[in-house]
Amino acid sequence: MARHKRGFDCHSATRLLVRNDPLFKPWVKRIGPLDYGSGWRRPFQVVDALARAVLYQQLSGKAAATIVSRVEAAMGLPQFSHQALKRLSDAELRACGVSGNKVLALRDLARREAAGEMPSTRQLQYLDNHQIIDALVPTRGVGRWTVEMLLMFRLGRSDVLPVDDLGIRKGAQLLDGLQQMPSPKGLQARGEQWQPVQTMASFYLWRIADFKQVPVKRSQD
Repeated sequence: MARHKRGFDCHSATRLLVRNDPLFKPWVKRIGPLDYGSGWRRPFQVVDALARAVLYQQLSGKAAATIVSRVEAAMGLPQFSHQALKRLSDAELRACGVSGNKVLALRDLARREAAGEMPSTRQLQYLDNHQIIDALVPTRGVGRWTVEMLLMFRLGRSDVLPVDDLGIRKGAQLLDGLQQMPSPKGLQARGEQWQPVQTMASFYLWRIADFKQVPVKRSQD
């Protein structure tokens, strides 16, 4: 069984991306190098990562961080697990600002971990992207996008393109000079040109989406 390396060389991936799709070249020059390697070296637990992802859904980063810190303080522990979540009642979670649906999601996550239904971080190293998505999306509140964030930012998988992400679709619209954002299906087809470094393309598309104007193409580009 093949073991998947955690992380990849962002600089080499950027060079390959520009070679595969020269439209990225002026944007890479404008944005500069991106490197997420330090995040991939940090140890993590699957349940903790998913719990945090659930709590961050549909909230601003500041609001979500406040709720997470309240829950951590209430648990008396810095890491989410089924044992830690057992310390809190539903009412106590709600008092921390956790919505009713997210309370149910955290309970299901804890139940699945306690039942041995969640793969460990070590086991994830031997699963491909599709196998990881299939293993984790049955958890309440954990959709494909949530797992894709884990694949990209925790596991450092090099070929992930979250086609439902609005920021990435907006970035692709600016990259290609389109009047409208591409559909998820259209973006999936477009992303074939960015393989096998779709993750690097995604990182740049998020940054491109922050701009309102396309950089002027100079003759030397």
